[in-house]
Amino acid sequence: MRDILEAVAAGEMTPEAAEAELAGYVTTEAGRFDAARESRSGVPEAVLAEGKTPDETVTLAAAAVESTGRALITRIDGDTAAALYERFGEDLSLDERAGTATVHAPAFEGPDLDAEVAIVTAGTSDAEPAGEAAAVVREMGADVVRVDDVGVASIDRALDQRDVLTGSDVLIVAAGREGALPTVIAGMVDTPVIGLPVSTGYGHAGQGEAALSGMLQSCTALSVVNIDAGFTAGTQAGLIARRIDAARAGD
Repeated sequence: MRDILEAVAAGEMTPEAAEAELAGYVTTEAGRFDAARESRSGVPEAVLAEGKTPDETVTLAAAAVESTGRALITRIDGDTAAALYERFGEDLSLDERAGTATVHAPAFEGPDLDAEVAIVTAGTSDAEPAGEAAAVVREMGADVVRVDDVGVASIDRALDQRDVLTGSDVLIVAAGREGALPTVIAGMVDTPVIGLPVSTGYGHAGQGEAALSGMLQSCTALSVVNIDAGFTAGTQAGLIARRIDAARAGD
């Protein structure tokens, strides 16, 4: 503890970083940021912008960078994106379609896993939660390959990507409507498949309900996350990728 206090006094450590070391979290006016989540569970903490004001999101993102060297922000709208850019400038990497952003401190070095995650979408409408999943997987250190617009309305599109699908270590498959694509792909590969139901579709059992039910009733083996839960799908794939990396390294 004394070393931490002396580092703060000497200006070598910020108060936020010191609090993260001592308590495992950073306290801000916008709430507490869980700075120890990654070391505890292998999953980087994210700032969920949905339900927060732009100022609250920026405050928590700044606390994340100060305490862990990076920030991952999800479910961003236009006003929040503008506030983040005003605070972080060129250090901000923004994916407007996915509603995600990342900020890395200059000295930050993230994990680098020897594992590949394929993120597959049935259609262009599935891009938002799929992009959120991709952001999480990248922050966890795995390589990401995208296979987009290969839905079952024309199954040849998926069959044409068989080599990519079978060559990846983990698959996240996002689909709306009846959610058939993860079931089909899980029957084509011998790798873990994570079904990501998307809130597309309308009428009876629309807004992702039919997709979720269809994936839960899949006759092929796959795991399923909640509707539009790209963050959860990404963390599950990232954790599998960590184990694969460790196995390849002989750990």
